[in-house]
Amino acid sequence: MEMEFSEEQNMLRESIRKLMDKHAPPAKLRQWDKDRAYPYELYDAWVEAGLLRMPFPEAYGGLGGNVIDMAIIAEELSYRSADIGMCYGGNIFCGLNLVHKASEEQKQFWLPQFLDGKIRFSISMSEPDAGSDIGAMRTNARRDGDDYIINGQKLWATSAGAKNNVINVYVKTDTKAHYRQGMSLFLVEHDRPGVKLRKLDMLGRRCAGTYEVFFDEVRVPADRLIGGENKGWDVVMAGLQVERVTAAAGAVGAAQAIVDLAIQFAKDRRQFGKPIGNNQAIAHMLADMSTEVEAARSLMWRAAWLVSANKNALREITMAKLFASEAYVKVANQGMQVMGGYGYNAEFDMERYFRDCRAATVAAGTSQIQRNLIANLMGFKVT
Repeated sequence: MEMEFSEEQNMLRESIRKLMDKHAPPAKLRQWDKDRAYPYELYDAWVEAGLLRMPFPEAYGGLGGNVIDMAIIAEELSYRSADIGMCYGGNIFCGLNLVHKASEEQKQFWLPQFLDGKIRFSISMSEPDAGSDIGAMRTNARRDGDDYIINGQKLWATSAGAKNNVINVYVKTDTKAHYRQGMSLFLVEHDRPGVKLRKLDMLGRRCAGTYEVFFDEVRVPADRLIGGENKGWDVVMAGLQVERVTAAAGAVGAAQAIVDLAIQFAKDRRQFGKPIGNNQAIAHMLADMSTEVEAARSLMWRAAWLVSANKNALREITMAKLFASEAYVKVANQGMQVMGGYGYNAEFDMERYFRDCRAATVAAGTSQIQRNLIANLMGFKVT
């Protein structure tokens, strides 16, 4: 099996690096994180460069890229900041779900606005009592003439408060049915009457922002229903493979940045008359960190290649997401140890990577859920 990048993909990687150098230098990334500010200027640069268009079909104004292109983008953006990478990926996943499940009329209405940067998308699924247990979802929508009326509460909604955002909210439309047969997806503007947002004070990922969302008799037209009533589970599953491959790629990119920071520090920092990297204890730690990230990268690219070849890759993408996210957390902890007090100081980027990494083993499916799925694919009935 060959996993070679095309000339165009190598050019894509290089162009992203130049774009981030220009629009998101380290000092600006630190300031956005400190101010808990959404990177609107950078997002506009992504739109202008066509990064939003990359994975979308040409029929809707896209560039016809595939999951390999998506993984390249995620890896490069997250190398600078996994938080920033989420500002990109969260939007794209929602848009791709429309490609898979929206009606032709809905695609023609929503996708051009999104690809032109006029609107953003965010997903809202989790609730106070419904995280991994999606069946405990209580937010609901009832039909009322030509509209639906939504009531309920959502939690951990990334980027819900960004300007011109349209929330992709999953709700119960049949409260008596199993969630796989009774859940639906609606598109709801975050400033629609009856929607109330509360920004949460989180440990990391401060730029994208994390919100609690309340829906109080929110009236939305029936044409905001995507994929059909009670078909929300089908929408979720349609984008699962690309989402988890991209999440793994983002973890790999951020983890590589941590390794690079730690190696450079170990070369520059001198104690007892020599660079600290010359001490076996530090050198072995760095060797282990590099090996962990390279193993995660190999798992991720194999999974991405299988998905791009339209092969069944559920096992591989689950393993990649699990291993990459845990490697990210592990090397962040080790990177802090290598840098000592400097790593704990907010003037240095290691502290930001350390805070951001803790969401990796929770978001897009916890590590425990990934292990359950892998075990089930092995033939065990794990609950």
